[in-house]
Amino acid sequence: MIGRIFLAAIAAGLIAGVFVSGAQMLKVVPLIYTAETYENAAPQPHSHDQSAASHDHHTVAESWAPEDGIERVAFTTLANLVTGAGFALLLAAGMTMRGRSTDWRHGLIWGASGFLAFSFLPALGLPPELPGMAAGDLTGRQIWWLMTALSSMGGIAMIAFGKNWPFRFLGAAMLCIPHLVGAPHPHEFSNDVPAELAAQFVATSLVTAGLFWLVLGGLTGHFIGRSLNSE
Repeated sequence: MIGRIFLAAIAAGLIAGVFVSGAQMLKVVPLIYTAETYENAAPQPHSHDQSAASHDHHTVAESWAPEDGIERVAFTTLANLVTGAGFALLLAAGMTMRGRSTDWRHGLIWGASGFLAFSFLPALGLPPELPGMAAGDLTGRQIWWLMTALSSMGGIAMIAFGKNWPFRFLGAAMLCIPHLVGAPHPHEFSNDVPAELAAQFVATSLVTAGLFWLVLGGLTGHFIGRSLNSE
């Protein structure tokens, strides 16, 4: 049974990964390309003493960046496939531990919860960013995002599965804690990207993420339900 559940989750994750890759190529990636034109057109001031080190740094960084076109599409799709499979396994584990029959309808609820925990609630503090936008310390942002995702996931679980109101109120408090702490932001905001483009990117990214999670949850619920019913 474990093997069937594993394969069902992987299948759901791969399908959702292909789906979101196509959606990103249609709506999200063009916005990134547009932002990169603004970023490349903006002046990059640096001192003469730092020019050699800066040149070496950019050379190393650019050597690891995929080329535009097929290579970039391939790496993006591969990342989405791995992400989809990983999140599908997480959903499958939750559905199985829940110990109740499931189908695509229940899967949609799990998917919506995943969207809240991993996309929407973290985006309230750290919205999706385009190239050329000012950003805070990378390590600080990663730590805050992880804390927010874990706290949101735990809070949603406590609200959904809690058997008494104090437990659910504690879950609601967990949703708020990361935002009371606050996400790390730069001291100065000086973006090369127009505000309208940045706002469009945030909205498009969240809609795409929402569709991804609904497809992932629905497929995982459907495949897991069929696997359990085949016993």
